[in-house]
Amino acid sequence: MVLGELGQRITASFRRLNQAPIIDDDLLDEVLKEIAAALLHADVNVRYVSELRSNVKKRVLLESDASGVNKRKLIQKAVVEELVRLVSTDRKPYKLEKGKCNIIMFVGLQGSGKTTTCTKYAHHYNRKGWKTALVCADTFRAGAFDQLKQNASKVRIPFYGDYNETDPVKIAEEGVELFKKEKYDLIIVDTSGRHKQEAALFDEMQQVAEVVSPNDTIFIMDSHIGQACFDQAKAFREVVDIGSVIITKLDGHAKGGGALSAVSATNSPIIFLGTGEHFDEFQPFDAQSFVSRLLGMGDLKGLFQTITEAMPLDKQPELLNKISKGRFSLRDLYEQFQNLQKMGPMSQLMQMIPGMSNLMPAGAEKEGVKRIKRFMVIMDSMTDAELDCEAQLNDSRKLRIAKGAGSSILEVNLLIDEYKRMEKMVGKMGKSGLFGKGGDLTQLQRNPGQVGRPVEKQSDGHLGTWRLDVTMEIG
Repeated sequence: MVLGELGQRITASFRRLNQAPIIDDDLLDEVLKEIAAALLHADVNVRYVSELRSNVKKRVLLESDASGVNKRKLIQKAVVEELVRLVSTDRKPYKLEKGKCNIIMFVGLQGSGKTTTCTKYAHHYNRKGWKTALVCADTFRAGAFDQLKQNASKVRIPFYGDYNETDPVKIAEEGVELFKKEKYDLIIVDTSGRHKQEAALFDEMQQVAEVVSPNDTIFIMDSHIGQACFDQAKAFREVVDIGSVIITKLDGHAKGGGALSAVSATNSPIIFLGTGEHFDEFQPFDAQSFVSRLLGMGDLKGLFQTITEAMPLDKQPELLNKISKGRFSLRDLYEQFQNLQKMGPMSQLMQMIPGMSNLMPAGAEKEGVKRIKRFMVIMDSMTDAELDCEAQLNDSRKLRIAKGAGSSILEVNLLIDEYKRMEKMVGKMGKSGLFGKGGDLTQLQRNPGQVGRPVEKQSDGHLGTWRLDVTMEIG
């Protein structure tokens, strides 16, 4: 989990608050001191930490005397809202328009992961059905052309660059014009990495911006340099109009909080987080969802969005109708395994489910994906009647299925056990009225927290993570 240690330390402070018999000023000071120490350890700017402590104390003093106020919930809610404010901005990000040519220019420091992030960004939208293209206008760094070309070929996205041309302005102009003529929805221009002290490169960046007229300029911020991001971001903002920010290398680095708080220098919203080297390790950023996942409370809104993208609801009315009635077959499980593989890394999905963020230890994700693929091979060996649960799986059938899949009866039994757990959970979800009377998700959209209850009950209480009382406040 991004900034996992920070989330664990803040959660521990909230747990202490919940367990205390009396909430007095001394305990409030101690809890806020612990939270401040956790934020400082994550390299968050001391000024923002001081503001957070002050704002929480003021709010608690103003509202705690009102009748019927739960002081524990009030403190938790105040801290959560201050954390959201810390990583938010009033400025709205540029909204891409399908059917129109959107030109996006990437700028940032050398070594910030800009070229890889260009490919991740293109791949993210390409998977959503956008016609995307990449332009390499980085002539300063040796190997930039080859890197972007290789990345583009891996994700099958058209690429433009010129080995022999040394003028990045000309390359950017020609590349953008070419893809404009071919009516691409999204054209991404990768520029040279530069430092605030390199005046010539900053002039070049301005020239590229003038010829391509980008709809949005995205600043790539390297979390490894922590609070040092602030001065660099400020210098870039003075030269070009930065519309959005992507923070890279947030996987397991202690200084990530410094980069998050340094975004204020650009007065631009964070739109994505880079959480690894692979192209699918790229998360859309929403301040409330990020804080919710950080504190182990899940992100059901994000989970719902991810599910609908991988499994469009208008294409799955039959399945939704079955689930609303509590019916679930092995064929349905097979289809959901297929959809699961389209949803990105499993660890990200686990973080979106309340109480399940710590259930996947490091290295377990590959094993989980491998197991799902083995289960799918076993189900490929079943007859239609067996997949539709119209035929009972006796020992002779299990033996035939195992032989056909090159597997063992033990693995077949593991699949059946997994299916029975899922069937039981779907039954509870159907009885809860989660999907409404018409077999849709309108009820879930109104109150997404409802889905957490059957999931948590089905897990037999072994979630291992404390859930905040304010889940619904930010869900």
